[in-house]
Amino acid sequence: MNFRLVSFCALVFAGAAFGQEPDAKSFYELTTAGTSTQVKLGEKGKVVIEITAKPGAHVSADAPLSLKLTGKNAKPEKDSLKLTDSVSRPKPGEEYLNAKFEVPFAVDAVGKASVDAKLKFFICTEKVCSRQEKTFSFPVDVT
Repeated sequence: MNFRLVSFCALVFAGAAFGQEPDAKSFYELTTAGTSTQVKLGEKGKVVIEITAKPGAHVSADAPLSLKLTGKNAKPEKDSLKLTDSVSRPKPGEEYLNAKFEVPFAVDAVGKASVDAKLKFFICTEKVCSRQEKTFSFPVDVT
C-alpha cells in the first residue's frame, strides 16, 4: 500500500479522534482572477481557479482533487479536471503549494451565459488534512 496514502489517512483520523477541528479555510486562499466576464461571439473565454496554500500547508497530491465544469450557453473545453491538469506544478520532490486551473470555453449565442464549477480537494498541514468543497458560478455577457 502507498505509504503517503496511509500517512494521509492516519492524519485525517488522528485529527478526528482528538476532536481537533482547525479551521481549514485558514490554510489557503481561493481566487478566480482572470476569469472572463465578457466574451464576443466566436471568441473564447477562460475560467481561472487558483488554490494557494498558506505557509505550512499544501494541496494534497495523494487525495483526489476534482474540478467539474458545466455551462449554460457556454461549453468548457474540458469538463472534468484533476490535480495533474493544474497549469502550476511543483518541482520534483516539492509539494503543491498552489494549484491553478485555466479552462477555455466557447459561447453559443449573444446574451447571457454562465459557467458553473464544483471543486473538491484536500488541504493539508503536518497535523491534519481537510476535505474542501467549493462551488462557483461565473456569469458571462456575450456580445
